[in-house]
Amino acid sequence: MKHVGLTARMAIAGSILFAFYAVAAVVAMGVFGAPLWLVLVGSVAFVGVQYKLGKWMALRSVRAEDMPKDQYGWIHDRAEHLSNEMGIEKPRLMVARMGVPNAFAVGRKGAGTVVVSEELIRLLDRDELEGVLAHELAHIANRDVVMMVLGQGVASIVAILAQWAVLLTGDNDIADFFLAIVVGQITQMLVMIFVLAISRYREYVADSDAADAIGGGDPLARALEKISHGNEQSSDSRVDENVNALCIFGQERGLAKLFSTHPPTEKRIERLRR
Repeated sequence: MKHVGLTARMAIAGSILFAFYAVAAVVAMGVFGAPLWLVLVGSVAFVGVQYKLGKWMALRSVRAEDMPKDQYGWIHDRAEHLSNEMGIEKPRLMVARMGVPNAFAVGRKGAGTVVVSEELIRLLDRDELEGVLAHELAHIANRDVVMMVLGQGVASIVAILAQWAVLLTGDNDIADFFLAIVVGQITQMLVMIFVLAISRYREYVADSDAADAIGGGDPLARALEKISHGNEQSSDSRVDENVNALCIFGQERGLAKLFSTHPPTEKRIERLRR
């Protein structure tokens, strides 16, 4: 599925992230005296390890297990059909007890994984769950999961280098230590602003793709209403902050909404029902 808006945003954000990365590389060479080849190899290896480790940690954090075909055969069938519709390989399907009704996707085309919570399967009707599956498959098809992980990796590299720059250019006392932490957090936040802008937009795109795949937006709209209500009623969420950014429903509240990974659920439902 071709999306000019998403592609353009990913290209712009990618260019900005590369600029941050280039600045970080110059700082690394200046502060540490590291050669260019070592900086390049080290940073690529860091992002690669973070990508692999991030996927593993996301699945481990919710204790995801392979979804049994004998118990959830119809989910496997619908995932197979929707994957064919979207032109991707059927991803690995997993199930987890998250404490709340939710779902998320990790990985890329040909190596994707979709995790669905047991709470979500119990809550939704079959057509609503199909809408959620289509939404997660759209994320894999559009490669925006990879963009999110790479963006987080660049943000981490820039933040770490900013912290070391403060420590190595200061007096190396306790004040510099705390200043380095603050500078690192602020730097990472500034870089992540561009990633979060894509994150919110990609939810709208995945909703639209899901509606096209299942023949209408109402089932997914109803699913989002039930998921939102289910998350409000539950206080036993086992979804951590990093996984929350990948889920179909984000749980940001209060000031966290300023840096939300998801657009307002009400707006998503409104768009789906137009």
